[in-house]
Parts: sequence; C-alpha cells; structure tokens
Amino acid sequence: MNIYVGNLSHDVQEEDLKQAFEAFGKVESASVIKDRYTGESKGFGFVDMFSKDEAQAAMEAMNGKELKGQNIIVNEARPRSNNNRGGRRQGGGGRRY
Repeated sequence: MNIYVGNLSHDVQEEDLKQAFEAFGKVESASVIKDRYTGESKGFGFVDMFSKDEAQAAMEAMNGKELKGQNIIVNEARPRSNNNRGGRRQGGGGRRY
C-alpha cells in the first residue's frame, strides 16, 4: 500500500522515512520527492508497505507525529491523475486573417 507523507522537514532523507515506518511493518520502499533542478526536498514523499494492515496502522500512528522537527501529514496516496499539466499544448493552427 502506498502512503503519502507530507510536511516533511528538508532534513528528512529516504532512510529516515524508512526507519520511521518500519516500526509498523515491512517497508518496500521510501522516497523523498526532490526538485529536479535544485535537488532539494519538495517537502513530501511516499512510503510503500507490503501489508495493507501494517500500512493502516502506520498511517494512524504517524499522522501528526514529529519527524525531524516537523509534524508530518500521513494518509493513503492517491493515484496520479492524467491531467497533462506541464505537457505540450496541442493544436495551435496557423495565422489568422
């Protein structure tokens, strides 16, 4: 089950997330989302846990808890939408007279 973790301190690394959530079960992966140009944290990340029950327990226990000086927001991650933000613009046409 994929878990969204928000309001992360810029000091939080992927290993910090993994360790915090391993108290509730087996963590498949943990990632902190970073700006592609600066490499700095965007203040959120994701934790993927094998067991849905363990993920539920982790979400309930970790939501609002302090991690490296920030109270984090934890909930089930929603699937990405296909709204094409930032993509190419379609159409355009030619010159109008």
